[in-house]
Parts: sequence; structure tokens; C-alpha cells
Amino acid sequence: MLDRILLSRFRNHRETAVDGTAQFNLLVGENGAGKTNVLEAISLLAPGRGLRRAQLTDMPGQGLDGGFAVSAALTTPGSEPVRLGTGVLPERSGRRVVQINGAEAPAVRLAEWLSIGWLTPAMDRLFVESAGARRRFLDRLGLGIRPDHASNASRLENAIRERNRLLSDERAPDPHWMDAIEMQIVEAGAAVAAARADLITRLEATLAALPESPFARPSLSYQPGGPIAADALAVALHDSRPRDRAAQRTLTGPHRDELAVTMAGRNQPASECSTGEQKAMLIAITLAHSQLVESDGETRPRLLLLDEVAAHLDPVRREALFDRLRAGSAQVWLTGTEVAPFEAIRKEAAIWEVSAGSLRRI
Repeated sequence: MLDRILLSRFRNHRETAVDGTAQFNLLVGENGAGKTNVLEAISLLAPGRGLRRAQLTDMPGQGLDGGFAVSAALTTPGSEPVRLGTGVLPERSGRRVVQINGAEAPAVRLAEWLSIGWLTPAMDRLFVESAGARRRFLDRLGLGIRPDHASNASRLENAIRERNRLLSDERAPDPHWMDAIEMQIVEAGAAVAAARADLITRLEATLAALPESPFARPSLSYQPGGPIAADALAVALHDSRPRDRAAQRTLTGPHRDELAVTMAGRNQPASECSTGEQKAMLIAITLAHSQLVESDGETRPRLLLLDEVAAHLDPVRREALFDRLRAGSAQVWLTGTEVAPFEAIRKEAAIWEVSAGSLRRI
């Protein structure tokens, strides 16, 4: 689990230390106190832009030097602690730095050490937002199964961006250069598509075995944005060049995949369900993914960051959530404005009161 977490000049936290963590960790305080900022800092110990998907320039504390640092000790039974760190140097405000045991490393290497998932209030609209938001959600879940998924997804994104640049150029793109770029898309894209398809199949099987209550049970399906097989994807990209040239963007490929979600039993698209039902389905997917990772023999430590989740659940669903979390091995971080909704786990939780960017252990 994570312990000895340090935040320096991160958002409204000047210098914050979190020590003595447990399986359940609760951050309580008024809105705007800095609870979610702690979760965001922890989420940066995974590849990507964190749970807010914020720009690096938005993360340093206001009125300071433009840099910030986040670090934590990762402890596993029988092994020496590993120090994970990330941040921005004042002189290089647009570049993220990652360190593992003091040695600089690419951000994708973080996935080799730690698996992190999260739910935030902003995700309540996941099923009515763009397909891109659901792809990012799916890829984050994929990291829990395949640590190399981050690297493949990053390679795919960079290659698509380069192909789109060539397509939008006033000059006709060099066919040999297009061949090379498309080969990169094929190699990374086939791996990404296969991982997504496999994950959805396994998640669907896990969800199907769960009861329909107290959480609304979703049904998942994968809708590929192009051929999954490498050879077929290569042909599709080559043949679509004239059309893509006219559109000035790539119209076929895994970057256009879609995660389709319906409520089981009613066959109703998640986008048409109530806000409460959508929230319950999100929780069900998150818990099913956690169960899937457990059964898959995952050895990396796992974290779940749940921002303001309990406050929107009735007592029955809240109790069921805590029971499911308690049965797993993930370290859980929760936020709330008061301790009362967490009474069922109060005796086993590490609790901090958050106020104006500072923490006090309760």
C-alpha cells in the first residue's frame, strides 16, 4: 500500500504529509478544503493526467515558483519500500518528471509498480459524454490487467496525431512516410484493440455473475472503430487515405472505439437511464473490475480513489459498497464532508480532517 505521502506546493497544499495509512483511508472536510487535491496527487502516481485530466500548469500552488512535487512510499510484504515520485520543475513547467527510487523514468513505468482506479463526481456524466471519455475510462481499467497498455495507447495516440498532421498538410503526404506512420498505428492499435476487447469480454462475464441489486447491473459491449486484426487494419488505413485526406483526419482505427453500456434486464442504454442509475452502474463496473483483477492473480498493489461516492448512496448501497471493498485487497481512499456516512468503517479506517490545504489526523 501507499504510505508516507508527501505533497509539496501542489494546488492548495503547501507542504502536506500523510502517514500511517490503512486499507480504508478517509479524508473529511468542507468543500474546497483540498480533499480531492490529495486524491489527484495520488492519481498522478499512475501514467496519464490524473483524475482531473488537468494541465500541468494548473497544478502548482498559486503565487509560488510554478513547480510541485508528489511522492509516496510503496510497501509490499517481504520487499523493501519503493519510492515513487512525480512533479514539475520550476524551470521546466510544461514537462512532467517521474522518479522511481530516485532515478528518473518515463511515466508509463509507473504502471509496472501500481494499479490505480478512481471514481469522481465528474464521471457521473460518463455515459452521456463523448466516446473519447469512455475510451479513456476503458484504458485506465485496462492498465489494471496489462501494465504495457499505457505504452501501447500512448504510441497509438502519437502515431494518429502524426498521420493527421500529414493528412492536413497542404502538400500531398509522402506515401512512404504514410506507410511508416501507418505501420506504427497498426502495431500499437492492434494491441490496444485486442486488450480492450478482451477486457470488456472478461468484465461482462464478471458483471453477469453479480446480483442485480443493490447496484444496477450494466451490460458492456465493445464497438470497434475499425478492424481489430493487424493485417485488416493496415489495409483499411491504406485504402482510406483519399477519404481521410478530404476530412483531414483519420476516420478508421482504435482511436474511434466505443464502449457501449446498457442496463441489464431492461436493455436500456446507460445514456437514457437516471443519474442515480448511471452512478450505480459506474460503481458496479468499478467493483467488478476490482474483482476481476483479484481473480487474475495481479501482484501489483492496487488503489481505489473514491471521491464523494458514499454521500450519494442510500444506507443499503453504502453498506454493500463497504462490504465489497473490505473483501478486496485494494487500498481505498474516500472523501466526504463528514464522518457520519462512513460509520460502518470508522473503526478500521485512517481518518484525516482536511482544512485549507492542511491535514490533521483524527
